Amino acid sequence: MSTTTTAPALLPLELVDRCIGSRIWVVMKSEKEFAGTLLGFDDFVNMVLEDVTEYENTPEGRKVTKLDQILLNGNNICMFIPGGEPPSD
Repeated sequence: MSTTTTAPALLPLELVDRCIGSRIWVVMKSEKEFAGTLLGFDDFVNMVLEDVTEYENTPEGRKVTKLDQILLNGNNICMFIPGGEPPSD
């Protein structure tokens, strides 16, 4: 008989809290994605990122913009990937 160990379950806000100080990749509901270091968030999952790269898909191609800091509205976040970076095209 084999036994498997599973990691303890995390609530969503606990996962976000563990990502503070780490790089994350945030996919918005619009055509934008952000990769940066998570500085903080609130109960609505509004996020503050620093050392940010913004990726925007446009008809002309992918537009890349570097930003020092940004505040993302949690209402417009589709998903975020801890430790992730957008794929390079």
